Amino acid sequence: MHIFIAKRLLIAIPTLILVSIFVFTLQKLLPGDPVLALAGEERDPATLDAIRAQLHLNDPIVVQYGRWIWAALQGDLGMSLRTNTPVTQLIAQKLPVTIQLAVMSMIVAVLCGIPGGIYAAVHKRRKGDYIVNILALSALSIPNFWLGIMMILLVSVNLGWLPASGYVSPVENFWLSMKTMLMPALVLGTGLSATLLRHTRSSMSGVLKSDYIRTARAKGLRPREVILGHAFRNAILPIITLMALLFGELLAGAVLTEQIFTIPGFGKLTVDAVFTRDYAVVQGVVMCTAVAFIAMNLVADVLYAFLNPRLRAKL
Repeated sequence: MHIFIAKRLLIAIPTLILVSIFVFTLQKLLPGDPVLALAGEERDPATLDAIRAQLHLNDPIVVQYGRWIWAALQGDLGMSLRTNTPVTQLIAQKLPVTIQLAVMSMIVAVLCGIPGGIYAAVHKRRKGDYIVNILALSALSIPNFWLGIMMILLVSVNLGWLPASGYVSPVENFWLSMKTMLMPALVLGTGLSATLLRHTRSSMSGVLKSDYIRTARAKGLRPREVILGHAFRNAILPIITLMALLFGELLAGAVLTEQIFTIPGFGKLTVDAVFTRDYAVVQGVVMCTAVAFIAMNLVADVLYAFLNPRLRAKL
């Protein structure tokens, strides 16, 4: 198992290098000059040249990239051009918010999507299957921003059950934090649950046709034992990989949802940085997102190997 993890980590290194080169180069091609924004009203040539020299923007792009990646390897992602705050500090402030939202959204998705997928697979081509699929397609079709606005109007404005927006740390007030994040989690979890439902249904449908499932039924095992004890254990393997990818996507920041509910997470940080051309923040956020995706894929591979005896025997 240790060799397996080491190989996956070695594969991740060139991936991160390619991502860093792509992000650093692409930002240099974007229109606009951050130096003009930093100079403010003092836009005389001497001031602009001084800022460029201070930020080493006159150096060749290869030298700039080398300086940036070397500092990043030491944990220094630079300073925000807009707030003059270390990027690592900004990420440390926003990342826990996004992690909380991602975890709550995944809980909603798993609780709704996986049982619904199992039910649809067991009742395939019957009334229950059609109803579940209609609900899943509806959840996939509804835009997050529209669902979020409608939930604010209904749940917060009309009924007054939950706060309409904002964020409270669970360290300060746990229950108020849960209430504040519940609606955003439901908005994000609805779409994710539909995706999980359809993949669970497809995976379970294939497994339920297997010979060993027919054998288990012929032995007289109860339907619950056949479905959960035999079929679901094998059907869940590809779903684990999907869940890891979805969780990594959530860590990248749910931009629209965070904007609607005024949640100070990764999504809002990225949008603000792009609009203000705060390149250091954009680079830091993208690199953290890439690391999160790779880490979640590694977790998925390890879990896949742990749950699959045939694959575990080859390691």
